[in-house]
Amino acid sequence: MNNQLNKYKILLTGGGTGGSVAPLLAVYDELKKEQEKFEFLWLGTKFGPERVMVERAGIKFKAVSGGKLRRYFSFKNLVDIIKIKLGFFQAFFIMLKWRPSLVMSAGSFISVPIIWAAWILRVPILIHQQDIKAGLANKLMAPIASAITVAFEKSLVDYKKAVWIGNPVRSKKLEAKNKNDNYFGLNGNLPVVLVVGGGTGAMAINKLVENSLSELMKFCRVIHATGKDKSITNYELHPPVDGTNYAKYEFLNADEMAGALSAADLVVTRAGLGFLSELSYLGKPSIIIPMPDSHQEVNAEFFRSKKAAIVISQKDLTAENFSHMVKDLLSDEKMRGQLALNMSKAMKQGASQKMAEIIKGLLK
Repeated sequence: MNNQLNKYKILLTGGGTGGSVAPLLAVYDELKKEQEKFEFLWLGTKFGPERVMVERAGIKFKAVSGGKLRRYFSFKNLVDIIKIKLGFFQAFFIMLKWRPSLVMSAGSFISVPIIWAAWILRVPILIHQQDIKAGLANKLMAPIASAITVAFEKSLVDYKKAVWIGNPVRSKKLEAKNKNDNYFGLNGNLPVVLVVGGGTGAMAINKLVENSLSELMKFCRVIHATGKDKSITNYELHPPVDGTNYAKYEFLNADEMAGALSAADLVVTRAGLGFLSELSYLGKPSIIIPMPDSHQEVNAEFFRSKKAAIVISQKDLTAENFSHMVKDLLSDEKMRGQLALNMSKAMKQGASQKMAEIIKGLLK
């Protein structure tokens, strides 16, 4: 800052999915406790889910052009290179005008040209690695970062100057238990299962729920976040009809998700690290169905190794064995209690506060 009357300007970047957004929102929540010191701006994609998440949090949002660099030949790479160059210049001139004090990313391809532009402008850069397996976007950004943080100790080997802090979560939002199962229109006293397919939804999980729903509703109530435009068709969208044990949403905002997690006796999810970090913070018994042939399988294997969740391959799942698995787990209180305890110990806690300290150190 030029003087104490000015605020530090923090530029946050990420998007395309909600995974790269959640930890940055957690750090934003931590920093805004001293809101007189900070001002925020978010650069993300035009059509990703992050705009809604970011603007609901109270952060000004601007979209820039972006593309994905595939590690195989595709004509789409030629188009995306042009988009990446355009995004670079858009970000460069936005930063030239806004003059950020620091730029921070937790991955995603939209961030790469923005981070490169920040480096040219000599703006301090902080990169956070969520997943155990380093992604290409972070590999491209890390060499020019001023500081790097990682969610898992195993990730320290991938970066020369990384600090192991855990993964930031929006703890105050998660603790806001202002919703219960009645809020979701569910009747009766059966246990509640929350099914979340990730920030952009997972059609395979949605179809699995659709095919097993008639059986599931005999012994549990289901809150189902399908993802935008990935809804199944057999049952009406929220609010459910009277007497049903099923409530379906395309998207749950932070407060609604906190309520759903509070109500849930069991969670079924993909293996995105943002959501798994929240489940660890809350100590929720979970069934993890990682996205096949992706970094999520490495994430899921970590939780399996800690005996913190039941991990099932998508290829091995049918509606019949899925409903049996859910029923068996709901009827085994001891097993759920052990999973919950192990889940709460699986990840390092206090990451939001630690990252805030690192940021303040970079701003001195």
